[in-house]
Amino acid sequence: MARENPTWGYRRIHGELVGLGHHIAASTIWNILKTAGIDPAPQRSGPTWRQFLTAQAHAILAVDFAHVDTVFLRRLYLLVVIEHATRRVHLAGIIAHPTGAWVTQQARNLLIDLGDQANRLRFLIRDRDSKFTPAFDAVFAAADIRIIAPQYYSRGFTEGCRLRPVSSCPSPVRGYAE
Repeated sequence: MARENPTWGYRRIHGELVGLGHHIAASTIWNILKTAGIDPAPQRSGPTWRQFLTAQAHAILAVDFAHVDTVFLRRLYLLVVIEHATRRVHLAGIIAHPTGAWVTQQARNLLIDLGDQANRLRFLIRDRDSKFTPAFDAVFAAADIRIIAPQYYSRGFTEGCRLRPVSSCPSPVRGYAE
């Protein structure tokens, strides 16, 4: 099983065997693999998320929505973009009911505002919100910016991309918070 699935560690193999009805301890699997000359915990391919963020910080943008509830009990959505290296925040737009078309237009506006700075960007991190449509992705793809949309939420995803609450931004909000 380990030779057929080289990226599996001993815990994954143990889990598969238990799923098949074989009752065997994880430590036994570890000993069998060690005896056979197979590393029980193979080196995973590629860098970790933290290593990737650190190495590519100068070329990463992250985008997401935030919301603000007004005094009149209305909820407004903010499209926020952060440059990972400088932690400069761009307020791309504010709207009560965001749509895919609106988000796509804000992406175009952002690239125009960034001007020549957009040439150094290589990655855009976003979540899987339905408002980030294929048209939104196409705007960045046309600028040779690769979209990264993780399959699931992980604590490391937002690490290094933390924003202060909008209320702590200088008044009036000038498009970024330092």
